[in-house]
Amino acid sequence: MKQQFKMAALSLAVMASTNAFAQDSSEPAYQSWGGISGMYYNTDESRPLELTQGGTIDNGQGITFEYGFRFTQSWAARVEFTALDLDYSAAGDESGEMTGVDAMYFLPDDMWYLFGGVKRQAVLESTTLGNLGIGKHWNIHENVKLITEVAAYHDFGEDYNDYSVKVGLAIPFGQRTPSAPKDSDNDGVMDNKDQCPMTPAGVRVDATGCSVDNDNDGVLNNVDQCPNTPAGTQVDATGCALKDADNDGVVDSKDMCPDTPAGVKVDAKGCTLFDEETVEITLRVLFDNESAVVKMPKDPEISEFAQFMKEYPSTTAVIEGHTSAPGAEAYNMDLSERRAASFKEVMVDMYGIDSSRLETVGYGESQLLDTANNAEAHRVNRRISVTVKGTVKVAEEK
Repeated sequence: MKQQFKMAALSLAVMASTNAFAQDSSEPAYQSWGGISGMYYNTDESRPLELTQGGTIDNGQGITFEYGFRFTQSWAARVEFTALDLDYSAAGDESGEMTGVDAMYFLPDDMWYLFGGVKRQAVLESTTLGNLGIGKHWNIHENVKLITEVAAYHDFGEDYNDYSVKVGLAIPFGQRTPSAPKDSDNDGVMDNKDQCPMTPAGVRVDATGCSVDNDNDGVLNNVDQCPNTPAGTQVDATGCALKDADNDGVVDSKDMCPDTPAGVKVDAKGCTLFDEETVEITLRVLFDNESAVVKMPKDPEISEFAQFMKEYPSTTAVIEGHTSAPGAEAYNMDLSERRAASFKEVMVDMYGIDSSRLETVGYGESQLLDTANNAEAHRVNRRISVTVKGTVKVAEEK
């Protein structure tokens, strides 16, 4: 059962190596090698006595010649011949030979190699052995390698195991000449350092093989259609200056107010920034004695007042009617109310001001401007007065 298990394990190893060989096709570091080594051979203490004709076989040594061929970077095969001398208790040293073949697997960068194969040993009697081992080709010179190996052997006919250690020299043949560095895109930077391997012909590149930006506008030379843009200039995707027709600092493509007046501040959309200011206008209109008629409805001051209300349509006004002191108090109150109403009619009928924006109130003789009892005092007290206040937006200056 133990022997069958070992044979199955060896078969699986051969099948796995065959599959891996089919997948690996990389170029080997060298194509073949020839070698010579000294071997120390250690025999199993339980090696059957009948095989040795009544005596015992002990450890020995040999000289091994090998020739190997590498199919790929990872896989190789070799043939091996060993002139072997083993100690035989019945008759001294016994000379013989051991020949066989191995499949070999080289680890990445030839760190180590694993091998397994079949050997035919003929010392006193012939026997067939399966072997597994590990080794390395050490670089000691450009054309010489040091061989070191350890191997285990199992006899297919009898249940015993031997071991060997091998040290020697190998001469590689067909070593691969390192290929010259390539520059696939002809930009002067070798492929192994080129971080931008598809640079168009004629484009100036840096040490990494990538296009540079001579004018530092954020657009690489190979797409920059305006390669000499002055420092600080805003540019588009082609490296050309962005247009700003109204010179407000916001490029046309983002300017929501393209005709901003010169000298005013704008926001990020190119529209004027405003401050709010309160403006007001006060009007006083005088009346004849005991009259509620607006004598000069087209007076420039009245026209200016009406224009102000049109410019600020959200404003409202209270028209205050007043009289002088002479006369009965009730009469004067009625007269002041009629004066306020008369001025409202002028605003509505002649200037088109919405009546809902105008309120009238009469104060009679209760709010005299001049309390003297003379003609001038009476003249200035016969009046209407109105004040309108509005909030206006004034553009901020730069």
